[in-house]
Amino acid sequence: MLRLRIQVATWPRRALILTDTPHPECPDCDGVGGIEHEYGHPETGEYDGSRWEPCHCWNETRRWTLLPLPAPPRWLRRHRTPVDPWASNEPPF
Repeated sequence: MLRLRIQVATWPRRALILTDTPHPECPDCDGVGGIEHEYGHPETGEYDGSRWEPCHCWNETRRWTLLPLPAPPRWLRRHRTPVDPWASNEPPF
């Protein structure tokens, strides 16, 4: 059974896509879609990275393009400034 979700893809071109999602009641991954295996450095034992093993309950490459989206105009891409809500000097009350 497919559990579909609409997303915005940005590569190779902006588009609305329909994707499959992990099974929410999967006993192996608890609905996350995979299992993360963290490992340490063999000599020091410190954290050295992680490896993602996808679960059998979904196929992350299964996707269908619904609607290609136009690229934003150049003037909008040049003048867009990131807005940080925590950068204000005002108190939160």
